[in-house]
Amino acid sequence: MAHLKRYAAPDSWHVSKKTTTYVVKTAPGPHNDSAMPVAVWLRDHMSLAMTMREVRQILNSGSVIINGKACKDPKMGIGVFDIVSVPAIGKHYRILMDKRGRFRSIEISPEDAKTRLAKIRDKTVISGGKVQLNLVFGANVIGDNSYKPKDSVVLTLTEAEGKKRFQIMDHFPFAVGNMAMVIGGRHSGSVGRIVEIKKEVGAVPNRVILEDPATKGRFDTIEDYVFMVGKAESAMKSWGIEE
Repeated sequence: MAHLKRYAAPDSWHVSKKTTTYVVKTAPGPHNDSAMPVAVWLRDHMSLAMTMREVRQILNSGSVIINGKACKDPKMGIGVFDIVSVPAIGKHYRILMDKRGRFRSIEISPEDAKTRLAKIRDKTVISGGKVQLNLVFGANVIGDNSYKPKDSVVLTLTEAEGKKRFQIMDHFPFAVGNMAMVIGGRHSGSVGRIVEIKKEVGAVPNRVILEDPATKGRFDTIEDYVFMVGKAESAMKSWGIEE
């Protein structure tokens, strides 16, 4: 199993640097290499396992469900807005980034665990002229041209009540007036309404100006750090990372 020296682990993992020399390295997958491996989540974050042997036993039993599907790979990365469920203890979590840029596992209800927010990376036209939306967390869904890159969609994660897995339930466009969360940089974890999108020249990232709905204070970030979370109002009143 590939390993990484603990001192070189991303700060977002928030793991102890001195307990052991190595930590599991994230495998290539739905997120980038800064995503937190499931093994690190189970052992270092949630204390649901003490050793890698216990991690493997838990995963091999199908006891960890990520985005509606059992995970068996301890190196699989989990990232922002992933939904992780542990049915054996009746717990469900939404993965978010706090104001210090660290992954946080926010406990949610079983009902909330049935859906997730997903950001559209890009879209392609496939056979039959259908529009395929390619999502940041690795999944692909069929949509239409009303959806654009950087928009967010709400997806079902289970097949129930006549709904298929990854069925689109709602759509939050990347547009002025809509609500967004910042998932990187010095404003990580902040939620605000987009008031301006500044187009930059060349390779310089576009900048987004947001306004805190409570204080009316404004802050800015780069386009890549913006994750749409609502239209006139945020999809949730509290995200669990406000402090």
